[in-house]
Amino acid sequence: MTEDLYAKHREALASAALACSDRRYHSLFPETPDRHRGGAAAAAAGKAAFTAALGRPFELAQPGTLGRLTGEVSPYTQQPLGIDYPRADPDALYEAAARAMPRWAAADPALRVGVCMEIVDRLYDAVFESAQAVMHTAGQGALMSYAGSGTNALDRGVEALVYADQAMSAVAREALWERRFGAATLRLHKRYRLVPRGVAVVFTCATFPTWNAYPAMFANLATGNPVIVKPHPTAVLPMAIAVRICRETLAAAGFEPDLVTLCLDTADEPLGKRLIKDPRTAIVDFTGSARFGSWVEANAWPALCYSETSGVNTVVVESAADIEPVIKSLATTMSLFSAQMCTSPQNIYVPATGIATDSGRVSAEEFGVRLAAAMAAISAEPKRAGGILAAIQSPATPTLIDELCEAGERSGHVLLRSAPYLHPEFPQARTRTPLLLGVTSGEAARALYGEERFGPIGFVIRSVDGDDALQQATTDARRGGAITAFLYSSDERYIARAEDGFSASGAQLTVNLTGPMPLNFAAAYSDYHVTGLNPAGNATLTDAAFVAARFRITQSRRPV
Repeated sequence: MTEDLYAKHREALASAALACSDRRYHSLFPETPDRHRGGAAAAAAGKAAFTAALGRPFELAQPGTLGRLTGEVSPYTQQPLGIDYPRADPDALYEAAARAMPRWAAADPALRVGVCMEIVDRLYDAVFESAQAVMHTAGQGALMSYAGSGTNALDRGVEALVYADQAMSAVAREALWERRFGAATLRLHKRYRLVPRGVAVVFTCATFPTWNAYPAMFANLATGNPVIVKPHPTAVLPMAIAVRICRETLAAAGFEPDLVTLCLDTADEPLGKRLIKDPRTAIVDFTGSARFGSWVEANAWPALCYSETSGVNTVVVESAADIEPVIKSLATTMSLFSAQMCTSPQNIYVPATGIATDSGRVSAEEFGVRLAAAMAAISAEPKRAGGILAAIQSPATPTLIDELCEAGERSGHVLLRSAPYLHPEFPQARTRTPLLLGVTSGEAARALYGEERFGPIGFVIRSVDGDDALQQATTDARRGGAITAFLYSSDERYIARAEDGFSASGAQLTVNLTGPMPLNFAAAYSDYHVTGLNPAGNATLTDAAFVAARFRITQSRRPV
């Protein structure tokens, strides 16, 4: 089986590699559920598998099991999933990884890539089950769970495999080296080996567990490194499913399944710092809060650390031919998944002098009122709200919203109050409509908007003028980190300055985009996610640097 896997997936890898090169649209998987190769039967089977898992032990035969853990609660039903998982002794997982690693590291790199592509293929077969798991742990809507956390996440994983394949293929396996030294000619036969770093620990987040996990897992596996997956305690099931499929596929390919294991903890007894400081950890992939992410980056050494934390994503509205499409696009994007994405816009800077449009200036006050009305219109229609806003993942988010609403009343004014909405399919769902606050830029108000406020919380910020808006927005990126930034302007010189400013601040900029595509949609094979140039993270999904250092090169040489 193993000899054929690279050949089996060669065409898919080649098409993905071409897309990585020319950055055009590409996907290996249909992005709508009705086009899945398994048809309606696959959708029904995936939902049935999820339902059957509720209230039962999750079977995962891995070493070092000390007991069982449970605790996930669906944001849609607010009832426990009732699934319990094996809680493993971390020492046993490290030891098992060390035993499994030598044969995997010695395997031909193309064979490893082929096995990883087979895992991707099997994950696609299980995408409906995984989507249900994401929906009922992270709170995403059904379509986002399928496309964003399913097919798009898998494409991101394949991206990592493309770069791993290219990086490893670029290293010659042997060479004949010849040079004259005086009257003599010396010939050396040189051999080169790709040596993996060691055990990688992959931390996954609560709201988008698979999207960041797949690239990290496959970058590590393809380059020969075993993986210990440490999921967020509230979102275990999506990663448990992925780990199970990895283990089954590795075993079917003739390798030790302990190359991929699951390490669980609880909020009361976290293991994160122990895993990061363990000398057996060679690589850390972390997705999560900026606060813990800063600790991870500072303490992971000598392990390699790849991080994506959080950011203060900004919008500058300087001018526009027509303000209405701008408002509609912002309202939809700021409502999507209740802004529980690391790319969701938060701070909207508007000149106090108003926004120039073809039909006259729109004042900052009018812009705020119209944006609030557009956001309110989304949440006023239950079916539309359910599809766009989805559910709130963390029970702490509604509390944060209420606290910021009170603070906003003191430091500015409330443009749109937040309240629960009735989800049309899940009446018990944890929901909140967006909170939109109007403030004037300055250090006092910066205490409100100067850091990421995770959830459906936005700020319309009056700046002195367009220049001040741009300066404030790029400052947000440098200070608080930013993954994305958005700009609306009809002035090409202003756009050019903004491109320079946001590039220097390390934020990916979107200019004058309106229409049906969410502003913060990140396309696999085309969009680089995170730059590593500001506090939002130190690694990019996905580029050559994301994989190249996960293995090193040793050599031996002898005279011919």
